[in-house]
Amino acid sequence: MFIRRPLRVILCLAALLCALTLPARVAAQSKGDAGSLEAKIRELVDASGAETVGVAFRDLGTGREVAINPNASFHAASTMKVPVMMEVYRQAREGRLKLDEPVPVKNEFKSIADGSVFSVSPTDDSEQTLYKKIGGTETVRELLRLMITESSNLATNIIIERVTAARVMDLMHSSGARDMKVLRGVEDGKAFERGLNNTTTARDLLILLRAIAEGSAVSRKASREMTDVLLAQKFNEGIPAGVPAGTRVAHKTGSITKINHDAGIVFLPGRRKPYVLVVLVRGLAEEERAHKLIADISRLVYEDVIKTRSRER
Repeated sequence: MFIRRPLRVILCLAALLCALTLPARVAAQSKGDAGSLEAKIRELVDASGAETVGVAFRDLGTGREVAINPNASFHAASTMKVPVMMEVYRQAREGRLKLDEPVPVKNEFKSIADGSVFSVSPTDDSEQTLYKKIGGTETVRELLRLMITESSNLATNIIIERVTAARVMDLMHSSGARDMKVLRGVEDGKAFERGLNNTTTARDLLILLRAIAEGSAVSRKASREMTDVLLAQKFNEGIPAGVPAGTRVAHKTGSITKINHDAGIVFLPGRRKPYVLVVLVRGLAEEERAHKLIADISRLVYEDVIKTRSRER
């Protein structure tokens, strides 16, 4: 009896020590996994021949992150339409507009460079049907859908004129996305020549999409509605191409000459929390190569998240 009691004490102390050190071991393991994932992503980036690639990843279930050139500034291309959408919902909540209110459809806008009038070119736009409605009206909700899912440039300029770029910038600053700039609509040639461009970083897009995923962008209801709009995205050559068929991805792409981006929320099977992934690519002339790079990075991240979540159960 007197011999066994010290043994029980020793065993209890050992169990307590194990319990105390387990969180540290799990954290270290997760950190190591993130490092391994980062190394694999860097290998893909180095082999791609791209000038600059920005990657920001956060697993909303575990808190794991990977950041590669997260603060590098890129031409935002159509990813700037995400904060524009968020501002629409903010103004709807504040009563400044109604999602179902009619808005005049026009194709004349003022350049921020000198106030001169310019128009959006239908041949350079990915959506054509809205041009047939010039002179009539369309609801804010439908313009928003076209702006995100079809990446309509005409819808984007109409909406930005309605909500103003200044208020979009104010929203981003209050959201913590302080390095992203939305100065204007699209195809403002004179502004482009003067370097007055919309820009973003991978980190800032992650901040915005994380807010939507966590239900804190404007409101929980607005976040759900924005997620539904992003889930209906028609251009799926990037992040969705790297995950299993049927995986839900709420995302927004963006592309101009030698610029290809994708930023999204990836939903996992079951009730597990999603993760956010942003990949920004500059310097690849062939879109197919950029799409493949983004899809390959997406595949690495998805497989790593599934493996890590399974191990931590």
